Amino acid sequence: MKQVMESMRVAVVKVFLAFVLALLVGGSMVVGSQAMAQTSASAQADRIAALEKQASDNAAAIAAAQTSGDNAWMLVSAALVLMMSGPGLALFYGGLVRKKNVLGTMMQTFAMMALITVLWAIVTYSLAFGSGNAFIGGLHNAFLHGVGLTPDKDYAATIPAQTFMVYQLMFAIITPALIAGAFAERMKFSAMLLFMTLWAFLVYSPMAHMVWGKGGFLNASLGGKLPCLDFAGGTVVHVTSGVSALITALYLGKRLGYPKEAMPPHSVVLSFIGACLLWVGWFGFNAGSALSAGTLATSAFITTHFATATAVIGWSVAEWIRQGKPSALGAISGAVAGLVAITPAAGFVTPMSALWIGLIAGAFCYFMVVKVKAWFGYDDSLDAFGVHGAGGTIGAIMTGIFANSTINPIFGAGKPTGLLEGNGVQVLHQAGGVAIAWTISIVGTLIILFVVDKVIGLRVSEEAEREGLDLTQHGEEGYDWAH
Repeated sequence: MKQVMESMRVAVVKVFLAFVLALLVGGSMVVGSQAMAQTSASAQADRIAALEKQASDNAAAIAAAQTSGDNAWMLVSAALVLMMSGPGLALFYGGLVRKKNVLGTMMQTFAMMALITVLWAIVTYSLAFGSGNAFIGGLHNAFLHGVGLTPDKDYAATIPAQTFMVYQLMFAIITPALIAGAFAERMKFSAMLLFMTLWAFLVYSPMAHMVWGKGGFLNASLGGKLPCLDFAGGTVVHVTSGVSALITALYLGKRLGYPKEAMPPHSVVLSFIGACLLWVGWFGFNAGSALSAGTLATSAFITTHFATATAVIGWSVAEWIRQGKPSALGAISGAVAGLVAITPAAGFVTPMSALWIGLIAGAFCYFMVVKVKAWFGYDDSLDAFGVHGAGGTIGAIMTGIFANSTINPIFGAGKPTGLLEGNGVQVLHQAGGVAIAWTISIVGTLIILFVVDKVIGLRVSEEAEREGLDLTQHGEEGYDWAH
């Protein structure tokens, strides 16, 4: 019995020891598993945080790369548009006048590069693109207040506001310079400066705001009450300058001897070089108006080139039929007509539509320059109205016909844009925009001409006109070496 009890004690002790060992082992396993779980959860959280940071860094890098690419393209585009003024337009117009007026004509364009820049920095940028009412911007951005290196998302989300500002400046420079083609060889330089200053305030700034500015009456992308499609300045640049040119030519009267005395261009070579520079620079004008380096810029680039090519053909064929031979002057004039007409449509139409726009514009502007000008007898010296006024008008109307939502769904995905897509009312909107541009140009220009004429006089004396603007206005000649 004693032996049995001893065996039972031994068994109980063994069981107790086994139980204690099991508790110790189990506890350690539980603690270990909890520790492992905590370690695994921590590692997973670290991995998620690292992935989120990497995704954020990648998104920031992509955004920075897009901003850099877009900004680079827009700065190049701004330089291309400035090149259109000088040397492009200066050479084009300079070659078309008589030798005694070449420097005076070039100086008119060059002066705009200085004068309009200063006005733009002080106040006219604010009037054109600052927040205001439906017809004019306010003074919030005067002296470029608030125009910094961060984007203004209402206009361009990926480029600095200053890049947008300086790009639009180049448009403001060339627009009044185009008017000089109508009063070439007969306006005082001082009168020209005052005229252009007032014109920038009374005509260009309101029209730019209505079409492109925040809250503008004609702004199709920012909810204007009469949405008018104008991708790069058909109404803002070409209709206003061309119509103002016609009014100025009529107000000033004809050059001495016109039309009885022959007044051929003194150097078609200079004009030819200028036209080629205009063609190249216009890619900055139209493709740059996409305000980014994306697919819309590609579309505008191609339509610009295609329309210009067919406009050359349209003008040259019309001239060939009428005159028996195509001229170099006619070909370069046709190119400019095509560039003008495609400007409002460049970012809205297909390449095939651009071919039609250019062909029609080339023939139409030839008709305006050769026939209509002769019928009415006005002296639009370098055909600023016949090319820019007429070309801008027909281009704006054709934009409403050919605009395609697959190129630019400006009214929303799936919604038709132009007449051929089923949005016939857009043609009426385009006509309304053109009518407003004509009206503000006629009224504003007449007021300015009257004021300038009364204050300092517009036209040079007959003696000065016979001697030439180079000597009488600037005291130098363009071709001293010829003597």
